[in-house]
Amino acid sequence: MESELHELRRQLQEKTKEINRLNLLLREKDGLGNLDVTLPFTSADTNVSHPDIPCETLSNASIARYSRQLILPEVGVKGQLALANASVLIVGAGGLGCPAALYLAAAGTGCLGLLDYDTVELSNLHRQVLHTEQRVSVPKSSSAAFGCNQLNSTVRCIPYHMQLDSQNALQLLRQYDVVLDCTDNVATRYLLNDACIMAKKPLISGSALRFEGQLTVYNYQDGPCYRCLYPTPPPPETVTNCSDGGVLGVIPGIIGCLQALEAVKVICSLGNTYSQRLLLFDGLEGTFRTIKLRPRQQSCVVCGDNPSVTKLIDYEQFCGSRANDKEHSLELLKPEDRISAKEYQSIVKEKLPHLLIDVRLPVEQEICSLPGAWNIPIGDIHKEECLEKLRKKLQETDDSVPVYLVCRRGNDSQEAVKALKEKLKDMPHKFKDIYGGLHAWSKHVDTDFPVY
Repeated sequence: MESELHELRRQLQEKTKEINRLNLLLREKDGLGNLDVTLPFTSADTNVSHPDIPCETLSNASIARYSRQLILPEVGVKGQLALANASVLIVGAGGLGCPAALYLAAAGTGCLGLLDYDTVELSNLHRQVLHTEQRVSVPKSSSAAFGCNQLNSTVRCIPYHMQLDSQNALQLLRQYDVVLDCTDNVATRYLLNDACIMAKKPLISGSALRFEGQLTVYNYQDGPCYRCLYPTPPPPETVTNCSDGGVLGVIPGIIGCLQALEAVKVICSLGNTYSQRLLLFDGLEGTFRTIKLRPRQQSCVVCGDNPSVTKLIDYEQFCGSRANDKEHSLELLKPEDRISAKEYQSIVKEKLPHLLIDVRLPVEQEICSLPGAWNIPIGDIHKEECLEKLRKKLQETDDSVPVYLVCRRGNDSQEAVKALKEKLKDMPHKFKDIYGGLHAWSKHVDTDFPVY
């Protein structure tokens, strides 16, 4: 009976997602028919970035709508017309891209390209403010375009439900005046940097993690590019995204708004941009700091005087990491060193002796945990004090008692098993990890178990 209930709940969740998707399609067809949820990028779209007819004068409606910024001497009619004839490509319709898109649409930017390969998930909504509960499971690009057009129907919004790569980047970027990097991975940062250099486009780059944010402008006013500052990518294991490290929703909101501001300044030629400067925001301290960056490097392989990189490369290979922030499972252990979530369920049901170690952070274990789990964070596994406590506990148990390790997705637990096999190789106990971690437990065993 319990398994039947779980299966019915799963089917209900899937049907609800499909209903939400169809409801959005109906609303789009009734209201803004130019939005295509599956709109792809094709080589035929060579002029999609600009309005068909250049805007030469402001209508009465435009004067009324933009009056508060029109009366700014720095903007005026000239600046508003510059915005109306400008096109901005926002790569990433997430925590940074949503607020940036909203404010650029509100400001009257003529054309917004909204690119994202992903679909809206419930976990996005605390920071990705263009999306709604009703649009869960809908492509983010279309959801963002729909939201922007609800705010300002005069802005041409073009959704690209696709992943940017070396094959399509240059052709797409050349159609736009300004590019915003609102992504969350290193490979795409290098791709966008190189493509913007080759297409001669300014790149406004933002990032947000935990309580901190950063902002700068590359390839503008003879300033440096990303490669001038970071010629080689960081080791993949040192890079953390918001899915793993977490982020307070307001932080990307602040940085995304500042990206929109920089775009407006570039388009209207206002003030000083963050070219050759880096803005550092600390949300906990409530402080903004600006540091000066090194100038453009004449020896840079992309923007230097004699560039050696003259075409786009394989950036996933170059960075050793994927060009998206989707979950991916590591394969660090042999099959005999792993058990499935269902196998662990049988062990629990049969009350077989074992020790379960949860290697997540304590704050994560407070969210949800399996009964009887002993919390040893992955960062403590190598510490002598931790190893001695574990050794003592194992000495108090029978040699035949296995030790199972679990984490959020089944990656850290593999790292932990490898470490314990090495550090405690004198102990007779077998160390194994639970394949897929707590996500697998929720998917295959207990669908009511929370996923975060």
